Amino acid sequence: MSKDAKLPQMTLRYSGIFDWDGLYAAIIDWAKLHSYKWTEKAYKHKVPSPAGAEEEIEWVLETKATEYLKYHITINVHTWDMIDVDVDVNGKKRTLTSARVYIIIDAKLEYDWQNRFLGSKFLQNLADKYFFISGSVYHWDTLYYRVWGLHGMVKKYFDMQSKNNHYKKYLGEN
Repeated sequence: MSKDAKLPQMTLRYSGIFDWDGLYAAIIDWAKLHSYKWTEKAYKHKVPSPAGAEEEIEWVLETKATEYLKYHITINVHTWDMIDVDVDVNGKKRTLTSARVYIIIDAKLEYDWQNRFLGSKFLQNLADKYFFISGSVYHWDTLYYRVWGLHGMVKKYFDMQSKNNHYKKYLGEN
């Protein structure tokens, strides 16, 4: 049996004007709010063309759900035609970003992340049963709806959906 259970991949596409620094901060704040360790694993900035710059970023969010289970969320952000635009917001001049954005969110549950059950077949079978008994369905669901909450937060940031998060009540969050 594999040491991780992958969730369905979620994607988001946006084209328009937005606050790039605000989006960056919103994702970091979301990670802190849900006790995830946030790491920027890769950052690639390509020299701007007349249409604008291109960036590729990979963020990794991790948290230990139990001593046996760990949640992983990987966010890949790819932007094209990225240029700074001066916008008048309520009489004040602000610099925002105009770009095409493609975001991919991958998530997985890693079990036996401390490698306690490596070795014999007996220990591996025990680990598989422990994984099932320890609430793998509960943890899979929790991570699944938490990632949908992240996806909804990013869509809300881009003003692409209603202001409500339908999955908050499922996890008992406000």
